[in-house]
Amino acid sequence: MSIQTKTKTNDSEFLIRRLAMTGLMSALCYIGFALFKIDIPVGADKTAFHFGNVFCVLGALLLGGPWGGLAGAIGMTIADLTTGYVTSAPKTFILKLLIGLITGLVAHRLFHLSEDHSPKYVTGVAFFSSSCGMLFNVFADPLVGYLYKRYLLGIPQEIASVFAKWSTVTTFVNAIVAVIAASIFYLALRPALKKSGLFLRLTPDSETQPKMKQA
Repeated sequence: MSIQTKTKTNDSEFLIRRLAMTGLMSALCYIGFALFKIDIPVGADKTAFHFGNVFCVLGALLLGGPWGGLAGAIGMTIADLTTGYVTSAPKTFILKLLIGLITGLVAHRLFHLSEDHSPKYVTGVAFFSSSCGMLFNVFADPLVGYLYKRYLLGIPQEIASVFAKWSTVTTFVNAIVAVIAASIFYLALRPALKKSGLFLRLTPDSETQPKMKQA
């Protein structure tokens, strides 16, 4: 088999595995929100404490920003559409995609997380990258939610303001849970995936030339 044929085979295998893992992370995002949440009524609307962001961040750590963000966007948007958060679905898609992009940018473009590093380095980068993605969400979710409800849905300012305040509380708690849980899951999965040959080594150049990390 020629080198070019081998390269095409490896790239195809990488893409198939990445697609499969993206589908899995999307399903976990859906489950994390749809089944593991506590609804908080705010007037006629509601917000929630949930575990969906955990898998959005974890997806970005394992798969890279675009694929992890896409998994979170798809999974949690479907969850919104099927659990009474229909009006929030467009906002959810955009914000979860951005969470993944930011987390992946920091983890893989800046710190090359998928390369071989010491356990201390991997722990620090996983935690810091997760924190960057969720810190963005802590500020963006309430602000975008307020503007979305106020100017697109036409909700009165007083009601939109109250919802934004409650959203800030739930988003902050969700962020703390996501950073801690996603980091722990990543640190547990990394050696297991390496051992099984399923760990994905992501290149820093826009992830256009991926390589399979061998055990």
